[in-house]
Formats: sequence, structure tokens, C-alpha cells
Amino acid sequence: MLGDKLGEETGKVTVRRVLPSQGAGPMMETSFQAEGSILGVGHRTTGTYTSTLRPDGSLIGSGQGVVMNVEGGAASWVGQGVGVIGKDGSVRYRGAIFYQTAFPKWARLNSVAATFEYDVDAQGNTKAQMWEWK
Repeated sequence: MLGDKLGEETGKVTVRRVLPSQGAGPMMETSFQAEGSILGVGHRTTGTYTSTLRPDGSLIGSGQGVVMNVEGGAASWVGQGVGVIGKDGSVRYRGAIFYQTAFPKWARLNSVAATFEYDVDAQGNTKAQMWEWK
């Protein structure tokens, strides 16, 4: 069951790179930067994820990143998700993300599995929303 909304952010893809296939299908690495708010604290995220195209046309991906907030705190994250490519070149990912932080206002993130929606439009603009998974 979805719980409280933890945060949201918008940003831009900064780098895309094709990686050698590891036998499972074509693989792409994507890096992005985004800004938003987590638990009411403004932040900037830098992240990188890899996506592998599966035989049915869907994507499986995993990523990691760092979040720096406006109060001097930080968090790292890892996540996994599945994606669907739109006819216009957009991609919609849905999955789970896990945070690690020593920042007191974000301490509850250390014991939360979060679900996310992460959308990338055809121009590389990103939008993400995260919720606590109860």
C-alpha cells in the first residue's frame, strides 16, 4: 500500500551512452540532474542508471545516485524499476528506491522502501515522484 508522498523532482538527462550488451539485450546508460524536495527539504539529485531492452520491448533498469540538500545534508540511493517506451520516444519507469542518509530530517528514509514514478519525455526532461511503501 502506498503511504505518504516523500518527495518529487524535475530535471534533465545530461548524458546517454550505449553500453556493450551482456547477452540480455541492448543496454543504455543514462545520467541526469534534478531538483526538488524530499520531506520538505529542497535538494539536487545526480544519478545514473542503466536500462536493458527486453524481448517484449519493455525495459529493466537499475541505478544509483546522490542527493545534496539545501541544509548541507546528503543521501545516497539505489533503485530498480521497469520501463515502457512511448511512441514519441518518452519513457515511463516504475519501481522501488532505497535511501541511506545521516541527515536528521531525512532519517526515516533509512528504514523505508519507497516506490517511484520516473518519467522522461522525448526531449530528456525528467519528472520523479516518490512515496513510502507501507
